[in-house]
Amino acid sequence: MRISLKFTTVLLTLLLLLSNLLAFSVAFAANTVVISGYLSDEAGQGLSHVQVTINGSRAKSDQQGQYHIAVAKADIYLLKLSKSGFYTQIQTFSDYELGLTEHKNSEVNSITLVAKKTDRVMLAFGGDVMMGRRFSKPYFGDAVLIRSDHRAEDTKTLLKYVKPYMSVADFASVNLETQIADHKPAQRAPKSVTFYSPPETLTALSWAGIDYVTLGNNHIFDYLNEGLNSTINFLKSSKLGFSGAGLNQQQALTAYHQTVNNNPLAMLGYVGWQGGFSPNQTADENKGGVAYGSMANIINSVSREVGNKQVTVVQYHGSQEYSNNPTGVTEQRLKSALDHGAALAIAHHPHVTQGFELYNNKLIAYSMGNFVFDQYFNEPPLSFILYVWLDSGKFYRAEIVPIYLKGYQPTPATGMQRSAVMKRLAVLSKQRGTVITRSGGHGVISLASQNKTAPIKSEQHSFTLAAGERVLSLYKLPWQKTLQQVLFANENQSLTSLRYRLGTNFVNGSDFESFATFDSQERGFTFDRTNTQVNNFGFSGKHSLALAFNENSIADIGMQSFRRVYKASSPMTITAKVKTKHAIKARFYWQGRKKKQKFFDARANGQKHLIKTISLTGKNDWQSINVDFNSPRIGYRSFRVLVEFELANTGFEKGSQKIDVDDFAVIEWQTAFSKKLTPNYFNLAAQQATYLGIDKSLNHAIKVKMMSSENE
Repeated sequence: MRISLKFTTVLLTLLLLLSNLLAFSVAFAANTVVISGYLSDEAGQGLSHVQVTINGSRAKSDQQGQYHIAVAKADIYLLKLSKSGFYTQIQTFSDYELGLTEHKNSEVNSITLVAKKTDRVMLAFGGDVMMGRRFSKPYFGDAVLIRSDHRAEDTKTLLKYVKPYMSVADFASVNLETQIADHKPAQRAPKSVTFYSPPETLTALSWAGIDYVTLGNNHIFDYLNEGLNSTINFLKSSKLGFSGAGLNQQQALTAYHQTVNNNPLAMLGYVGWQGGFSPNQTADENKGGVAYGSMANIINSVSREVGNKQVTVVQYHGSQEYSNNPTGVTEQRLKSALDHGAALAIAHHPHVTQGFELYNNKLIAYSMGNFVFDQYFNEPPLSFILYVWLDSGKFYRAEIVPIYLKGYQPTPATGMQRSAVMKRLAVLSKQRGTVITRSGGHGVISLASQNKTAPIKSEQHSFTLAAGERVLSLYKLPWQKTLQQVLFANENQSLTSLRYRLGTNFVNGSDFESFATFDSQERGFTFDRTNTQVNNFGFSGKHSLALAFNENSIADIGMQSFRRVYKASSPMTITAKVKTKHAIKARFYWQGRKKKQKFFDARANGQKHLIKTISLTGKNDWQSINVDFNSPRIGYRSFRVLVEFELANTGFEKGSQKIDVDDFAVIEWQTAFSKKLTPNYFNLAAQQATYLGIDKSLNHAIKVKMMSSENE
C-alpha cells in the first residue's frame, strides 16, 4: 500500500510537470503568453494541486505551489484559484501591469489561499448602491445603462464583473442607498437629492451573490412613507435579508439574523444623524424611517444581540462626504459598538474610501466608498470590496479587493487604478497603526502582520526620465512600499543634484491602458465621443487616444467633471504626450464652478481661464507637454482642466486629421521642491504621491533611482 501511494504521488508530480512543459510549448504559438505564479497557505507553505483557471485555460500548481499556464493574449486576465478545503480566490490583472508580450513569461505576485474550517465564515462587503438617476438619464450624452424596457437585463449587466468576487463568500452585504419603487413616488422629502431605483435592482444584487442589504442610511426615507413601504415590500418579496429601517423604531433597530457556518450572525444598520427636515429620516415609536445610530441605540441594540450570543456586525452611515478620515462622532460610536461586543464595524457615507483600524483585535472599515453609484467626478469611482474571515465570531483575516467604478459600473481595478486605491488605503490605515500587506493584487490585514518590530525590507527601483522631461509617473512603484530615498544619475551614471517634488493625479485612467477594458465606457474625460478611437500603441504603454479634428480644425480633451476635492492655491501641472503629423496650437484652460453656482451653468457659462498656449511641430513623434498653473485661491467649490488643439494649417480634408494623446494627467503638487534624499511627508496626500517632478528640463536623459521600504 505504501508503495502504491508513493507511486501515485510520483505519477501525479510527473503529470504536473508535463502539464507545465505543455504550457511553455503552447506559449510559442502565435498570440499566446505564459502566466506563472506561486500559491501558498497562510503559513507560507506552497499549495499543490490548486486548479488555476485563467480566461478559460487551466493548469494545476505543482508540489511547490508553482503554476505556469499558457493563455491567449488579452487586455484582461481573470484568475480563478480553486482547491478542496480552501476558499476560492478570484483575482484580475491587466496585460499592461503584468508586462506581458508575446512569447514572454510573466509572474504574478504570490497569492495566499485561506483554508476552510469549522466555525470559520467568509463575509464580503461592498459600499453604497443605487441604480437610479443617471443610470437611466445620463449626463453628457453618455449611453443609457438601464433602459426602461431592459431593466432586468441591464441591472445584472452592471454587476457582472463583481459577481465572481461576491459569489465566493459565505455571506455578502452592501449598503442599499436608495428606495425601491416601480414608479416615482408622489411623496418626497424636502431635500436637494433623493433616490429611487427599479425593483430589478434587488434581483440583480441577489443574482450577483449578495445576501443582505443594510438600509441604515440617509436615502431610505427620501420619498417618505410611500417610498419606505414600497422598499420594504419589494425587499420582502426578494431573496435579500435586510435591516436598518422599519415602520417604527422597534422594527428599525431589529437585527437581521442568519446562521452561516455555525456563526449566528446578527446584522445591524444605522444612520448617524436624524436629518434637518420634517418629518426627519429616523424612525420613532409612531413613525417609520431609518434606525438612528445614537450612542444609546447602538449600545442597547448591540448589547441585546451579544447577550443572545449572536455574532454581531454593525454597519453605520456617517462622517463627512469626500473626507480622508471619520469624524470623532463616527469613530467613537464604532469603537463603542465593539467595546460592547460587536465583532466587526463597517461604515459608509463619505462616497470615498477611508482607512482601516484594528481596534482591540477587531476590524473597523471607516468608509467603504461606492459599489454601484452614478457619481461622475474623479474621487468616488476608486473603491474596494472587503472580505472578512471570522472564526467563531473573532476577527481572523481581511482582504481588500480594489475596484474601479468605470462609467458607474464596478470593475476590478487594474494598473494605475489599483495603485491609487491601494496606496490611499495603505496610507490612511498606517496612520492608525494598521499595516496592509499584499496577496497578488489584493491587500491583506491580519493580526500577525501588525508586528511593529518586524525587520524593514528595502529595494531599489530605477526609472528613466527622457531628455526634456520634467514629470515622472510613479504608478509602477509597489503600492505597499513607502518611498524612502530619491537619487538622480546622469548619462555617466554619476550622481547629480536636482530638486524634486511629489504630487497626485486628478484624472482617473489617464494612461488610457484601461480605457477599452471590461466593455464599459470611461466617463471621466470630455472629448468627441463619435470620432475618438483607442490606439493599439502608446508612449508609455500599449494604448493611447486618437482625437479627430472637427470641421473647425479643433480637437479637445479634458476633465468631464469638476474636481471637488482640491487644495486652494496649490501648484499644478498639466502633463501629456502628443503625436501629430501637422503643426498645431494647444491652448490650456481651467474652468471653475463657483460656490453657489449650478453644475450645468458652470459648464456652459463658467469662464475658461487661459493658462497657456503652446505651438507644436508636426514631426509625428511623441512630444512632451508640461504646463504649470495654480489652483483657484478663493470663490470656487471645484474646477476642471480643458485642452484645445487647433490645426495651424486648416487646408486639410475634413475629418482626415487626428492627434494622438497619451498620459494625460493633472497633477496637484503636495510638496515643495527639495534636494533632500528623503521626501518631505508633511501631509497624507504626499504619502500617496503618484508623480515626481523636477525643477528644470535637461537636454539629456537621467536615471531616477528610488529606495522604497516595507515592514515585513
